[in-house]
Parts: sequence; C-alpha cells; structure tokens
Amino acid sequence: MFAIYKKELKSYFHSFIGFLFIGVSLFFIGLYYFVYCLLYGYPYFSYVVNSVTILFMLTVPILTMRIIAEERRSKTDQLILTAPVTVGRIVMGKFLALTTILAVPTAISAVYPLILTRYGSVPLGESYLAVLAFFLYGMVCIAIGVLVSSLTESQVIAAVLSFALLFLGYMMPSLCSLISSTGNILTNILGLYDLSTPFAMMLNGTLDLGSVVYYLTLIVLTLFLTTQSIQKRRYSVSVKSLRTGAYSTGMIVAAIAVAVVLNMVVAQLPGTWKSLDLTSNKLYSLTDQTKEYLKGINEDVTIYVLVSEENEDIVLGQTLDRYEDLSEHIKVQYVDPIQNPRFHTQYTSGSVSTNSLIVVSEKRSKVINASDIYVTSYDYDGYSYSSSITGYDGEGQITSALDYVLSDDIPMVYMTEGHGEQAFSTSFKNSLSKENVEYDTINLMDYEAVPDMAACLVINGPAGDLSEDDKDKVIAYLNRGGKVILNVGYREVETPNLDAVLAYMDLSIAEGLIVEEDMNNYYQIPFYILPTVTANSYTTGIYGEYYIFAPYSQGILVPEEQEDETISYSTFLRTSSSAYSMRNFESATEYGRQEGDAEGPFALGVEAVKTLEDGEAVMVVYSSPQMFTDDTSLMVSGANQMLFTNTVSHFVDHEVTVSIPAKDYEVSTLMVTQKSALMLGLITMILLPVSSLVIGFVVWFRRRRK
Repeated sequence: MFAIYKKELKSYFHSFIGFLFIGVSLFFIGLYYFVYCLLYGYPYFSYVVNSVTILFMLTVPILTMRIIAEERRSKTDQLILTAPVTVGRIVMGKFLALTTILAVPTAISAVYPLILTRYGSVPLGESYLAVLAFFLYGMVCIAIGVLVSSLTESQVIAAVLSFALLFLGYMMPSLCSLISSTGNILTNILGLYDLSTPFAMMLNGTLDLGSVVYYLTLIVLTLFLTTQSIQKRRYSVSVKSLRTGAYSTGMIVAAIAVAVVLNMVVAQLPGTWKSLDLTSNKLYSLTDQTKEYLKGINEDVTIYVLVSEENEDIVLGQTLDRYEDLSEHIKVQYVDPIQNPRFHTQYTSGSVSTNSLIVVSEKRSKVINASDIYVTSYDYDGYSYSSSITGYDGEGQITSALDYVLSDDIPMVYMTEGHGEQAFSTSFKNSLSKENVEYDTINLMDYEAVPDMAACLVINGPAGDLSEDDKDKVIAYLNRGGKVILNVGYREVETPNLDAVLAYMDLSIAEGLIVEEDMNNYYQIPFYILPTVTANSYTTGIYGEYYIFAPYSQGILVPEEQEDETISYSTFLRTSSSAYSMRNFESATEYGRQEGDAEGPFALGVEAVKTLEDGEAVMVVYSSPQMFTDDTSLMVSGANQMLFTNTVSHFVDHEVTVSIPAKDYEVSTLMVTQKSALMLGLITMILLPVSSLVIGFVVWFRRRRK
C-alpha cells in the first residue's frame, strides 16, 4: 500500500495537477479570508470554510478523474491488479495520496485563525472545528471521485459524473424540501445521501458525533464499493465469476446495511453523549442553573415545536435535545403547522410563527414565540434600518417557561418610588419576567402598609430620605417576616429614616465614598470597585466566573461584635483590607488617606437575617446606586444583572434561579488595520497560491525536458 501511495503522490506533483489543486484552494481560501475576516472583521473562520467548500464540486473531479480511469484506458491497471497486493490496499493507497494533497491547503489554512488572534477575540474552538469539517467534507468528495473514476475509462466522463454526484449531495436538503416539506419515504431514502447537513452542523460550532460518523462511514462505504468495482475485473466470465459477482453483491448490500444501522444507532444516542459544544459562549450547552432546576422536576411537561422535524432550527433543536436528555419528565414533539394549522389555538388566541414553542403541563401552558428565542438588534439609518441577530435566548426562554407551567403560584415583587429611586431598565425587568416573577412599582404614601402579597420589597438607590410613615411601613413589613432588597448610595442630604431601616438590622453606612488601593479590586480608577466575591446563593453562577462592578460605593458597616443575637450576617461582597472611605472626596484633588477616613475592609453586599417569634425577616443591602443599571452590568458581561436576579430568586423561594441571560451570538468585530489587511491579503491570496503554481510549473517543466 505504501508503494502505491508514494507512486500516486509523486505522479500528481510531477503532472502539475496536485500543485494546481493546492494553488486554487489556497487562492479561494485566501480570498474569502481577506473579505470576511480582514476587511469585514468577522472573527469566524467558518464563514470562509462555508464559502470555499462549494469549490470541491469543481476541483475534486479534476483531481480524481484520472486516478483509476486513466489506468483502465491505457491498460496499465493490469500490472497493479496482478501484483501481490490486495485491491483494498491499492484503493487505500490511492485515496491516501489524494488525501495528502487535500491536507496541504487544509494545514496552511489552519494557521489563519491564529493570525486573527492578534486583532481581537477569536473563537478558536469553532474555527478549528470548521477546519476539521472542511477536511472531512473534502475526504468524502475525494472518495466519491475515486469511486466514479473506477467505473469508466474516460476521464471526462469521470469528471462530469463526479461533479453531478457532488452537486446532488450538496443540494440534497433543498431537493428533499421540494419533494415534500413534511418528509416521506422517498425523502428519507434520499436523505441518506445528504452531504450538506452534517457539514452545517459542524460549522455551527458543535463537534457532532453523528456528522463525523456519517462522513467516515460514507468514506469507508465508497472505498469499499470502489474495491468491489475493481475486483470484478480480476476475473474472467465463468461460473466462478458469477459466484464472485453474487458474493460481491451480497457484500455490498451488507456493507450498506451496516453503514445505515451504525448511523441510526448514533442518531439515537443522547445529545450530551454525541455532541461537544465548542462555541466560545457555550451556545448549545445548558448552564448549571438549568441542570440543577431540571433535577427537581417531578411532573410531566410536553414541549411542542411548531415545525416539521426535517425543517427544525438546528440550534434550537440541539437545545431541546439536551432538555430531553436531562429529564425523563420532558418530552419534545414536533407539530407541522402545514398539516395541523390550528394546533396552537387550543393554547393561545394569538398568532404564532414557525419554530415557536408551546410548553404544556397539567397546570397551565406558555407560548414561546420564535422571535423571542433570538435577540435581534436594529440599526436605524435615515429612512431605513437593518437588523442582525446578536444573541440566543433559547435556554432562558425554555427554562423560564418550564418553571411557569409547573409553579403553583406567581410571586409579586414591589419596587418603591417617590424617593428618587433608580428606575430599573427593561432588561432588568425582563430578567424578573423570565424568573416568573410579577413586579409593580409602589408609592408607600398610597398604602396603609406594604401589601401582604409582596414576596419582596425593593428600594433601589433612593436619592432622598424616606418619610417617617414610609420608614414605619418598611419596618412593620420586616416585623411581619418581610424581605427587603435595599441598595443605598451616597446622598447629599441627611437620611435618618433610611438609616433607621438599616439600624433595624444593626447596620450602618460609612461616611464618604470607598477608595480602593488594591489594584486587583478596582477598574481604571479607585472609585470603580471590583469587590471580592464570596460563594453563596446570591452569587451562584458568578463566583469564580465573573467580576461584580460596584462604582461609587459606600461601605456597609457590619457589627464586629454581635449585640443582637437574633440577627445573623453573611457578607458576600467586600473590598480589600487596603480600601478606605474618603469623607471629603468632593473637595479632594488627589487620592490619599486623610485624618478621620474610615479604614477597610468594607462590606458591599450583606445579607442580614433577624429571627422573629414567627418566622424571620431578611434584608440584603448593596452599596452602589449604579450597580443595577445596564451600563454597569455590561461592563462585567451581565454579572450585575445576574446578581440582582439571584437575589430576587432567593427571596421568592426559588431554589434555583430560572432567569438565564441570553447568550451573545457573536463575539466582537476584529480591529484589523488597512495596512495589515492588505499585507495579509497579498500573502494569502497571491503569494501562497502563486508560489504553489510556480513550484508546480517548474517541477513539471523540468520533467518534461528530461
């Protein structure tokens, strides 16, 4: 086999075809790399691979057309067929020689994603999975080309038939959709020769075992058929040859059956077993929060997907597979809206679009519209606008819907107003909706007391003081076993009533603003605090993973010696011991400790629990009025919003928060200078391809002169 391999490899490079294939492949890879990655700044190498692979329909037939057909035409195949080596080894040697030629541009292109890391964040896992998909797809195309070349003596016919078969495999998903949008026996059979779908699965960032097994079994099966085709010519027409023919037919049927069964078995494996999420933001993986929540489900839930299974959204489909794998109580069913257009009317009176979900339990149902599964941003420009998908919220929407249809009741959270409180943005309110928490603003002046139905009262960064009556209502609510989230901050006025609410838990606020001197605990300036995070229920998913950003904080003073034994404290955000509280910061011209400044460390996030005669009162205090704003949260990848959601989730007795933030669909654009783009473009588009062609021409010309 090795001798055949060396012979074929030399012949391709001596005849210029090998260098031509490499040069053409490098040119188009470099072209799309220059356009997508260098000019447009896209960090996804999969865009390049997806655009280049279609060229296999043209380049591979030219590469493979002579591999066996030329030997048949010139009768030189008789020398090989009579050699003391099996036909299988002959075919494998030829195939490996062609694969080696394919490996050259593949290996060179594998360097391109590393170059991009100089200009920004690049999802290397996805990039190299795309390179692997490119190589596997190319190997399949080569195997098909080798098979066709073994069936004819004409190189032209071999090239045309190879192109036709590769084009058919590439277009098979579209062809099946034209035949039947819902699928039938014919489309199921044709779908066995679908080269595009496994490739698309891998380009989406999932190392899918089913796709890899499909390509490998197709390669092995195609090479086996090639071996059987050549084997036929070793025998003359006789009774023995007829037996051999029957034996070959039986072997072919058996090989096809084994390949089909193997792929069917792999397809039935749980999604968590057969796929590996290589996306940089773990787009297809479920978070620990969802996994923990699914462990507690003990009631049956059905998720109806309003689309035929053949036309499902690939990303959403993988997410749903993982839900089914992790809970025996969750079942996913596909309902084709073409065949059953009124199915959704039994759950909602509104209209729903294709790929929408209906989550149903015995208690209630919830519709997740397809438009809510992906986060879309809009760029308005004059009289027109463009939109782009920027995030994926499949897990967040599904987990929230599961909790909604299984919950016994929906808790209510009240947010105070009338004291200059910081208003919560839409994204923070949406996180409460996904947590299946109802919310409303409340002016305590309009109520005799905090409503009994309040699961939690939120006082977020008031600019002024509470009134005497409001203070009494909050304390009375706490005495009834209430739960309060209080976010305080620096105020220019005295706040004795707000201080009294803190004093209920023996807490107080240090005068001035915190200045952090430990560089590990601030961002850019010492007032932009990055607290040390301690693991507890409020910091689930944050501890060890993200920073919390607390700009312009005041220190929360927790009693060192506990005077009230009914109160317990848990500090989960704190400064370093190098921090101090600057009292006269308005008039300060530089950082530096002054006489009277309080010394750290300070608490920035504290839970205080007071045991009552009947139950307990809980207060969580934060000390940065800007902590729960979009701008601040985005600085730490949404961790502040996660902290707020965790706090509310804990207060409404959710064992696990079900508000999962949407996952960013894209990483930031690369910042490639025009000079660097042109230089790299010249190398990848011109220098490397031309070098391959020049070397090939020199080798060919020198051999021609001999």
